[in-house]
Amino acid sequence: MRINYVLIDFENIQPDSLEQLDHDQFKVLVFVGMYQEKLPFEFAASLQRLGDRGKYIKLTGNGPNALDFHITYYIGQLAAADPTAYFHIISKDAGYDPLIQHLKATKILVGRVTSVSDIPLLKTSNCKSSTDRIEMILGRLRGLKAAKPKKVETLTSTIAALFQKQLSDKEVSGLINELSTKGYVTVSGTKVSYAI
Repeated sequence: MRINYVLIDFENIQPDSLEQLDHDQFKVLVFVGMYQEKLPFEFAASLQRLGDRGKYIKLTGNGPNALDFHITYYIGQLAAADPTAYFHIISKDAGYDPLIQHLKATKILVGRVTSVSDIPLLKTSNCKSSTDRIEMILGRLRGLKAAKPKKVETLTSTIAALFQKQLSDKEVSGLINELSTKGYVTVSGTKVSYAI
């Protein structure tokens, strides 16, 4: 099972609760600024419920981007120890985006979202029905515009990646068949065309 590290920039975003992350595949690091002295009770209690999967990191110094540099350091340390992990930065700060682009180019799985509920694994794990899954796939494919997969193999890996590789090959194949049955895709041999 892939570990998902959630690194929260608490100076930038203060989630109400971490209840959604109370699953074995999540480890949470909450980065608290030097002058942040109060945390909401519900948030603190939800982190405490995670046990050793949740941790505060309190900065001891202050300066421009100090917290950002701490998050960057921890991603490096954790990625070296667990290269298969996925890293979710929770922050509104777009300053992380060049780092994220660089890390992705080096095959480190990382992304930035502005809310815990926007973590892709949480969104996809909440999609249990095939109707919800089809809607999520169609949203992803529409977002790809002209870069939609041209081959069945690529479409299969795109869907598997969308669902964080939590679906079996049979489930992914079933979703492609459903897309075809509903007329969203046409499969011809190894080629795929779209009507979305």
